[in-house]
Formats: sequence, C-alpha cells, structure tokens
Amino acid sequence: MSKAVETLLDILDLERIEQNLYRGESPDVGWQRIFGGQVIGQALVAAQRTVQSNENEPERIVHSLHGYFMRPGDPSVPTIYEVDRIRDGRSFTTRRVVAIQHGRAIFSMSASFQIVESGLEHFVEMPDMPSPEDLPSEKQLAEQFIDHAPEGVRNYWKRERPIELRPISLEHYISNKKLEPRQNIWFRATGPLPKDTAVQQAVLAYASDMTLLDTSLFAHGRAVFDPNLQVASLDHAMWFHRPMDMEEWHLYSQDSPNSSGARGFTRGSIYSRDGQLVASVAQEGLIRERKKGFGKTRVTGG
Repeated sequence: MSKAVETLLDILDLERIEQNLYRGESPDVGWQRIFGGQVIGQALVAAQRTVQSNENEPERIVHSLHGYFMRPGDPSVPTIYEVDRIRDGRSFTTRRVVAIQHGRAIFSMSASFQIVESGLEHFVEMPDMPSPEDLPSEKQLAEQFIDHAPEGVRNYWKRERPIELRPISLEHYISNKKLEPRQNIWFRATGPLPKDTAVQQAVLAYASDMTLLDTSLFAHGRAVFDPNLQVASLDHAMWFHRPMDMEEWHLYSQDSPNSSGARGFTRGSIYSRDGQLVASVAQEGLIRERKKGFGKTRVTGG
C-alpha cells in the first residue's frame, strides 16, 4: 500500500468520542487549509457510522450528499463531526453532519442512505477518450513540465497523493489561453483499498473535489493557483449511482456552464472503466479578483 493511501485511510477512520460525535485528523502536507475533499469524506464517514442495520435488514448505502463550506479548515487541529439522526425510515435514512473547529462550524452536510433496490436503469454514455495507459503518468508530467510551472503547481505535483490524475489535455497546464470550459481526467487510488462499499464511497467523495474549480476557470485563461484570485469551494453535491472500485481507473468528465457573481459552477460525471456512470457531482466555488494588499488565500479543493 502506498504511504499516501495508507494516510488517507487513516484520516477517514474517525475516532468515536461519544454517541453521534467523531474526531478527524488532517495530514501534514503543508497546506494552509484543509483540502475540501477531506472534509466531505470525513463527514460522510461520520454519517455512515450512525447508519446501523442488523443482520436481518438490507444494507443501507449513501445515494446523495449535499454540503456547504462555511469557513476554512485548520489542518493543525482536529475536526469534530456532530451527527444528527434526522430520520430512519423503511427504505431511506437521513443524516445531517456539522464539522466543527475552534467552536465554530466549518462545514455542514446532509446525506441520504437507501437500501439496495433494483429498478429502471439508463445512463448517458461515457465520452470517447484516450485510455489512461496512452496518457503521461504523473511522474512523466512532472519531468516534462515541473521546471516551467508556477510554484504552486510544482509543489502540488511533487507531493505524493492518494489519488493519481491523468488529464486528457495538458493545454491548461502550459498556457493561459482561454479554453472551452470542459475537462476530462482519468483518476484512481494509488494503492490497494478495502472492498467495503462505505470505504469506497468515502474515497470517491474525497476525490470528487479535485479539479472542479479549475474547470470553471478554463474560459478565462486562469488557474486556481493564480495569486490574483481568491478561490474556494462554496458547496458540493454528489449522487452515487452504482458500485465502484477506486483501485481501477475512472473518467471524471467535467463542464462549467456558468461563471457569474464572483462564483463558478461546475458539473461532473464519473464513469467506471467499462463506461458505466457511477456518480454525478455539482459544485459552486468562489472566484474573486483579489484586492491589492490582501494576503494569499489557499483553495479548499485540489
């Protein structure tokens, strides 16, 4: 198992400190803020831990979550997750989770769980894209572009991460041209993971926050590491459609239909290697021109 994946599984394995209360830690990776995907993943785990079924009941798995980022997370202190057991129905279970640091809420999330059922099925086909094996690896990308990239990008690509990314196009990384606000990226975990459905979904939730804000900046020839921009995730919604294996490659197909009011909106469809739609994502993020004299603000996602 890679060290980064081992660390990810550790931070997703929350400590229970009281009924409906859990504590999560953050890895020391040099960020000024907690990565947004980490907060989403930990909040989902906290909710999962309260969705208990006995041996005579079908398993209940998350089918949707909706979260709001309220304040930047401080990676130097633990995060407390408080779960409110809203409803336990025959087929659906609803939970609300609040992440707390320094006595204040930094993130809130509602999540809905459902027993596994069969029904009508359809999904939009996966776009035709080059296979991940035909694309440069992260190591190859770093060797080709790291010396010419901005400092923030260099630091990002040098750091070992639990999720490997292989973008279809590199144009955004090497130019400031205004591009169509679309992005397709293959991604997978960099090491073995438990086959447990709850763990797989938590890892996917963690990865789902990656690159979304970046896509909304394509049309403007800007990037999340632009020092003249204040960029941060504002909300995050996710729907889980089918089982996934995060050790395998998945295609994250994204588009940003709108930017306005100092906010950018991006949608994402996540496909398994065999072309099945396993999850859908939507996110809006703050994109604000920085006023002179203000300090740097780090992005919550990525």
